[in-house]
Amino acid sequence: MALFAVFGVALVGATFVGLFAAAFGDDLKHPSASTIVASTYLQDILLVVGSFAFARISAVPRATDFGLRLKHRWRAVGWTAAVWFVFFVITAVWAYALGLDEAEKNIREELGTESGTFGLLAAAALVTVAAPIGEEIFFRGYFYRSLSNWHGFWPAAILTGVVFGAIHIGSAEPEYLAPLAIFGFLLCLLYRLTGSLYPCVALHALNNSLAFGVGLDWSWQIPVTMVASVTVC
Repeated sequence: MALFAVFGVALVGATFVGLFAAAFGDDLKHPSASTIVASTYLQDILLVVGSFAFARISAVPRATDFGLRLKHRWRAVGWTAAVWFVFFVITAVWAYALGLDEAEKNIREELGTESGTFGLLAAAALVTVAAPIGEEIFFRGYFYRSLSNWHGFWPAAILTGVVFGAIHIGSAEPEYLAPLAIFGFLLCLLYRLTGSLYPCVALHALNNSLAFGVGLDWSWQIPVTMVASVTVC
């Protein structure tokens, strides 16, 4: 219910954003980067709102119910590094086996990063901060937690991974949807190993920062973005 409600409302919201932009000359069939960015920010906000709203159906939720706690900091750092390494290896093997280019969809055109400093900062904040927070609170903090309470870790993690990969249809190349689904599964595993959502948000932010920087052919800006995104999150 939460999944369909959140994305249903997000679709309606994106439609209104598009209509509003069209009133000022934007093209509904080919929306501008600013319209896409605004719609995606709205979707990430709704992921958080929807998580808390549906959690309230059974009881008033606490931050700890979503995994917003951290007891063993260095152990969490170690598991985060290990999970990220595993994901790198899997992605590298997948790309080599299919003969894929490392470059994904053109970030410059999709998010308007060449439209000026403000456009670049808005896109960077969306990809490296808003998306990790919104998606992790919903998919690991609420969706995975609910399913794991119902049928245990494996069905919950696998289904969450599949859905996580599926929602990136349109924003990622089709060949990379499977690695994204695996990433969603590994984030569930990281949650289980650490008992906290914070490592998941941090890893998501790090991975998105790397992908964002590579897509823009950055060099020293990539580690700077990584540190900044995790700090802000």
